[in-house]
Amino acid sequence: MTTVPRPRSIEGSAALDRLLAEPSRAVLAFDFDGTLAPIVPDPRDARAYPGATAELARLSSLVASVVIITGRPAGLAVEYGGLDSIEGVVVLGQYGRERWEAGRLDAPEPPAGVQLVREELPGLLRRYDAPEGTWIEDKGHALAVHTRRTPDPDAALSLLRHPLAALAERADLAVEPGRMVIELRPSGMDKGAALTRFTTERGATSLLFAGDDLGDLAAFDAVERLREKGVAGLTVCSGSDEVTALAERADLIVDGPPGIADLLGSLRAALESAAPRD
Repeated sequence: MTTVPRPRSIEGSAALDRLLAEPSRAVLAFDFDGTLAPIVPDPRDARAYPGATAELARLSSLVASVVIITGRPAGLAVEYGGLDSIEGVVVLGQYGRERWEAGRLDAPEPPAGVQLVREELPGLLRRYDAPEGTWIEDKGHALAVHTRRTPDPDAALSLLRHPLAALAERADLAVEPGRMVIELRPSGMDKGAALTRFTTERGATSLLFAGDDLGDLAAFDAVERLREKGVAGLTVCSGSDEVTALAERADLIVDGPPGIADLLGSLRAALESAAPRD
């Protein structure tokens, strides 16, 4: 018999119990890169971990809502995750600025500062002698500078952190640090705000959020605030050696995307076994 791993906190255990007891009012929320999909040298090569999409599809019929909240453009997350095969799934891209649902994408125009950054980033990297392997990912509503493919990714991040912060300030954009990446994106929306809005919209009484990176801390904060409003919240860390901040706060830690896939399977099995049979 498959057993759902128990959270290490009282709050997390209570949230899991409520989720299993009342799945029709539960929201399951997930980051994409590093959570549903393994981190890869080139983000364009990211794909959902084998079996994860199939488990999400089965879970979507057992709970109120499954939502993916990602810094990626929503359409790319749908494509790379095969998420268009999941009935009812919602994808909130660009930290919630975009919404993909039932094949339709809703997205506002990016602010003017994004174009300013787009024009100035290549020259900034040249002026600061960014090492070979540094590259720019244009997300449409945001731009990210990756250092994972450089000889010393941490040193490259340190070299560029202050110049990028200064550029973001001039462009009136926010700086989002991550795993070997610094992203410049519109302010006013983060994963916590997106998660809060979606959870409230769905009238959820329980919530699970799983993430892996610094950008997911805002969602962890949101889970804690929602607990104060009566929503039972469970935070899950897709663990790695690169980021430990989430693991220190998570109710439950699993071993990266393979551990997330296993968690999905155990949740699905538990909910199926508890469902009334005809």
